[in-house]
Amino acid sequence: MSELKITNVRVIDLRFPTSREGIGSDAVNADPDYSAAYCILETNLGLTGYGLTFTLGRGTELCVEAVRYLSRYVVGRTLSSLTDDLGAFYRQLTTDTQFRWLGPEKGVIHLATGALVNAVWDLYARAEQKPLWKLLADMEPEEIVRAVDFKYITDALTPEEALELLRARRPGMEERLAELQKTGYPAYTTSAGWFGYSDEKIIRLCDEALAEGWTHFKLKVGGGAEDDLRRARLMRSRIGADNRLMMDANQRWDVDEAIERTTQLAELNPWWMEEPTSPDDILGHARIRREVPGVRVATGEHCQNRVMFKQLMQAGAIDVCQIDSCRLAGVNENIAVILMAAKFNIPVCPHAGGVGLCEYVQHLSAFDYLRVSASLENRVTEFVDHLHEHFVDPVRIRNAHYLLPEKPGYSAEIFPETLRDYSYPDGKVWRNA
Repeated sequence: MSELKITNVRVIDLRFPTSREGIGSDAVNADPDYSAAYCILETNLGLTGYGLTFTLGRGTELCVEAVRYLSRYVVGRTLSSLTDDLGAFYRQLTTDTQFRWLGPEKGVIHLATGALVNAVWDLYARAEQKPLWKLLADMEPEEIVRAVDFKYITDALTPEEALELLRARRPGMEERLAELQKTGYPAYTTSAGWFGYSDEKIIRLCDEALAEGWTHFKLKVGGGAEDDLRRARLMRSRIGADNRLMMDANQRWDVDEAIERTTQLAELNPWWMEEPTSPDDILGHARIRREVPGVRVATGEHCQNRVMFKQLMQAGAIDVCQIDSCRLAGVNENIAVILMAAKFNIPVCPHAGGVGLCEYVQHLSAFDYLRVSASLENRVTEFVDHLHEHFVDPVRIRNAHYLLPEKPGYSAEIFPETLRDYSYPDGKVWRNA
């Protein structure tokens, strides 16, 4: 039988007009259209791999062109030539000596790398007939470590330390798996707290979420001080004192203002304050954490690479690590950050929402629990109830928990009719706009 070989990569500019309903709105992004640079790996044997990187509309075409450029590293190659050394494949994408000038390991190029890397992992999992979380959970510690690029992070975590951690946490995996199969992985909802929603809509959505079993709620803040307090008091009054309320400023404030505003909002007992300032300001996050000790600091969805996560952890700047399945360069780099977080004993609570991010991160959270953290303490994964109907294998939520995916792959496959209708600018949704 012929060996599986990648023969072509199709890349699609996929956009959804979510701004029309205020979905995804926050203090910085007033009119986001959830979008993705979506790539499809075609093979000689008919098996297909799917990958994406999440964007907010304008500029998606830049990611699309970058994915097309990077696809030269996979077209014509056998799958085994990539998966025999996934770390080497990752480094090949991130160390192109001329393209590296446009990064390195950040921005549009890194987003495009994430889409292609995720597509290869999806194809790998499909070839092995396993959901991605199981593919990762079944790997030997040496295989997992080999997939990680430890360059620039060995002062925080060495390959030897990662091996030791994975070996030490492996016992009990069967019991943890049984727990996930029974109840799922705990989640929180952002769907009730978008910045552009009216008070009436927040009240209605909170009541509906409570009836569905949600206990963790996130509210977008970063508007006027009095308005933030009013909206936070409103949400707290609806969800009650015993449920968790998280707040997300989406990088709105300078450091001094973040300290002042977080202190003002502390009366609502926020479980964390997310992205209180620039995602690049490591020392700023550390100062906010020191000066508002009653509120945990969370960040990561815009953290550009494993090196920045390393520094956030080393500087004592965060209480909650929020990996993103696409902002980092796919599965490989997310594994690196998950391992570092375990060493620093910082809970990983992935960012989701968007297009396909919930579908993606459920696999990463399951892997983290089964093989790395071995704990659910203070851990929840974000859930946003938007656009899942476009996926062949959408997330399944029961009683505010992600149920384990069962189909092979990374859950990224989108229906052909969606790709046709929402492609930009020629899909009928945009032609008729």
